[in-house]
Amino acid sequence: MKQFFQQVAAVIVGTMIVSFVSTLFMFVMFIALLAIGSGKTVITDGTVLHIRLNGVINEQVEDNSFAQFLGLPEADVQGLDQILASIREAKDNPKVSGIYIEGGLVVTDLATLQEIRQALVDFKSSKKFIVAYGDTYSQGAYYVASVADKVYVNPSGMIDWHGMASQPIFYKETLEKLGVRMQVFRVGKYKSAVEPFTETSMSPANREQVQAFIDDMWGTVCADVSASRKVSVDSLNAYADSYAAMMDAKDYVKMKLADGTLYIDQVRDELRKLSKQDQLTLMSAADMSYAVEESSAESRVAVYYAYGSIVDVPTGDFASEHEIVGDKVIADLDKMANDENVKAVVLRINSGGGSAYASEQMWRAVQQLKAKKPVVVSMGGMAASGGYYLACGADYIVAEPTTLTGSIGIFGIVPDASGLLTEKLGLHFDVVKTNAASDFGTAVGRPFTPEESAAMQAYVERGYGLFLRRVGDGRKMQVADVDSIAQGRVWTGQQALELKLVDAVGSLQDAVAYAAKLAKITDYGVDKYPAPLTFWEQMQNTYSGEDYLEGRLRTALGMYYGTLRFATQVGDRPSLQARMLYDPNIR
Repeated sequence: MKQFFQQVAAVIVGTMIVSFVSTLFMFVMFIALLAIGSGKTVITDGTVLHIRLNGVINEQVEDNSFAQFLGLPEADVQGLDQILASIREAKDNPKVSGIYIEGGLVVTDLATLQEIRQALVDFKSSKKFIVAYGDTYSQGAYYVASVADKVYVNPSGMIDWHGMASQPIFYKETLEKLGVRMQVFRVGKYKSAVEPFTETSMSPANREQVQAFIDDMWGTVCADVSASRKVSVDSLNAYADSYAAMMDAKDYVKMKLADGTLYIDQVRDELRKLSKQDQLTLMSAADMSYAVEESSAESRVAVYYAYGSIVDVPTGDFASEHEIVGDKVIADLDKMANDENVKAVVLRINSGGGSAYASEQMWRAVQQLKAKKPVVVSMGGMAASGGYYLACGADYIVAEPTTLTGSIGIFGIVPDASGLLTEKLGLHFDVVKTNAASDFGTAVGRPFTPEESAAMQAYVERGYGLFLRRVGDGRKMQVADVDSIAQGRVWTGQQALELKLVDAVGSLQDAVAYAAKLAKITDYGVDKYPAPLTFWEQMQNTYSGEDYLEGRLRTALGMYYGTLRFATQVGDRPSLQARMLYDPNIR
């Protein structure tokens, strides 16, 4: 008995020690996190803003102090909002001498790169320097870096300049080998989101629209680089045909893509000389953005970031992608509608769509918000299908020239796994029912009957008709005119302007300025929504088992990840989808 009590006492003492150590660790970590996020950035004379065109750039930086403290890769994701804020601060702050752009392999959409490039063009009016250097420039990184006063490359470095291609992946035959067939119901000649699962190559209509929008996007890239580097568009296309990535670095100088070949120590010497400082002080975009003095004006313009797939409820896959959750957006817009200090709202949309039901509900929320204050939309890389559904009812729409938008169409996709379940696995199903439609949508062991298919197609067509009316009402167009440019077709922002689907091409900053104009305010501050994650939400996301596994899958599958994830979850998604081609896979 004595030994028993000794063991119990040992367990109790051990538990107390572990609890004490854990509490102490959490306390120290909490203090460290406060230190990370506290205080204001101090900018000293001669500071140079350091913009890294490397890794992932999302629409909005998500404060992840927890990941930063633990040194996790999630902390390295950059936010477009911080990069733009840092460039504006660098332009206006007399202690900042210039900007150093470090080229690399950047992962984001073209419209995001265009936003950064436009901000750098505006920065040049300050007469401060911009220097770019890279061991390797991806095409997107070079597009931004080309605006610099001087572009340098490592003597053994590379500039990838290859043009633009879209390479979708098709899974029809793979699914057939598994015994799975996708039952598709759609409206819109160009509605190609389902093609990877029903075809083995692009349909002529899809090829037509993709060729049109990548030609337009590439034309914009070439025109911008031509203006900055004083190289003709014809020459740029000739370089793209010549496998420029395989060339010697000296050739880039001859082609006027670069101004010289240097090593990093030589670049640092150049930056010290330009900043007139013996000691070079580089400051990251994130750190410089914290130096921005927030306006204390009572009137506010709210910028609400809505990016990722549109869903009815969160999927729970934290690592997979950011999501636009219908119920949350509706609640957030309602709060802004009733906030007397918020005089106007800018919806920053970057989405290829998703649930048609959630899109309709959010459209309604935008109408209720618009009844109380101006609503302006700023389109990022994509505002297509459900993303355009959300946008079309705003007072004013601003798109980047390279935004992918439109895709006004609806589809439904239901997997028929009877070949897998019955023929390959030997499973058999039977049913007893009271009415013809009693097992509609739940019969997994058979394909749709003709009557069920007709009902589903009619359902999709009603959804398309409603979409057309929403666009017609928002854009002051006849439904027939909307239908003629709809049909699921994807347009660039520049093309959409000509079709009157948007009101202007421009940046997020342009959209904010126009929202303030509509609200008739001149002295105002800008607030970003939704609010960042709390400390405990960051912990939960970081330690989610699903998060870890999903992240590993994304890394392992690379460009195949998005389409395969859509295929595996298609049965769990709403039957009615307002989604553009799932992944154009543009490179």
